[in-house]
Amino acid sequence: MLARKGLIHEEYLITRLAEDKSEQIQYKSKDRKPRFVSKNGACNVAHKNIREQGRFLQDVFTTMVDLKWHHSLLIFTMTFICSWMMFAMAWWLIAFAHGDLDPKRSSSVPCVTNIQSFTSAFLFSIEVQVTIGFGGRMVTEQCPLAITILIIQNISGLIINAVMLGCIFMKTAQANRRAETLIFSKNAVIACRDGKYRFMFRVGDLRKSMIISASIKIQIVKKTMTAEGEIIPISQVDIQVENPMGTNSIFLVSPLIISHTIDEKSPLYNISAYDLNNQELEVVAILEGVVETTGITTQARTSYLPEEILWGHRFVPIVTEEEGRYSVDYSKFGKTVKVHGPLCSAKDLLEGRYRGLYTSGQHSRMGKKRRGENRELIPTNNNATETPCNESLSDSQ
Repeated sequence: MLARKGLIHEEYLITRLAEDKSEQIQYKSKDRKPRFVSKNGACNVAHKNIREQGRFLQDVFTTMVDLKWHHSLLIFTMTFICSWMMFAMAWWLIAFAHGDLDPKRSSSVPCVTNIQSFTSAFLFSIEVQVTIGFGGRMVTEQCPLAITILIIQNISGLIINAVMLGCIFMKTAQANRRAETLIFSKNAVIACRDGKYRFMFRVGDLRKSMIISASIKIQIVKKTMTAEGEIIPISQVDIQVENPMGTNSIFLVSPLIISHTIDEKSPLYNISAYDLNNQELEVVAILEGVVETTGITTQARTSYLPEEILWGHRFVPIVTEEEGRYSVDYSKFGKTVKVHGPLCSAKDLLEGRYRGLYTSGQHSRMGKKRRGENRELIPTNNNATETPCNESLSDSQ
């Protein structure tokens, strides 16, 4: 429209539109790789081209427990109906071979009383297997084969009941059900604590029943390349959880902040606040323990992508002392606050090449970068103060 009115030359307008389009393409955020572990703990792995399907049938019990509920209930129902039909056919054949279905031989003693058709044989099969015993039909001593079939059906019925009820019980008492009340913070944070960089996240248990022998493990999943040039698409590296005892055990009575010290052995040692968003990595947290009420081992998982890791934040306290006991406010479970701290990597901090403290303006620009802009952010000397990590930390206003 401006070109038509002669205010702007048409060639300039076309050139300007091309420049705008090129700038949009230049700053378009790149697509991130899919998660290895989702936030709810499900593993994002698809198994394809499995040729040896018979291995699943060698462990039928576990296969049935892993099935979905509607499949399990369908198998549960069809197993009983098929067993009743099979033994009903056996009872009907015994009665047919003995002549009990002939009305002219009503004076002779039958193998099974009151069986005149396949329907009555099916009803008798149900009575035998589920031990109902209405009293209208029973096995006599005239046919040893009928007594043998009675014993076989009783034993088969007990085995079917044990397997089917065991599968239903295991599905209702699966360990992942207990993991629904084990929660992780939505975001992880990196901040200074006791003069060192710490990677931290919060974990809690909503139930009063405890998780016995609880342990926490952290892994970093990323794509790596060996010295020989071999590409490992999913490399899992364990990182040490901060614990004075040197173990990963925790006492999960109230929500805890799990921390990892970023030192020379940490995979996060060379990562700063500016290049964190460009890292193709995923931090996986695994909580494992024994359920106090059932004795079943349970496991809860979650993961944190680089855009879910907040640099220069810390978790707010949620445990307070009220009327002689400790109270937990879960409404602040994942809430964080900004704190002063350097933006450099732990390596630069240890070697003295630390960057200054970030200000509110710099922090907002870092937030824009994490929302998709791949631009280099360099703090100016006007907004930075050369303050190392081990000095006193205070909340930014």
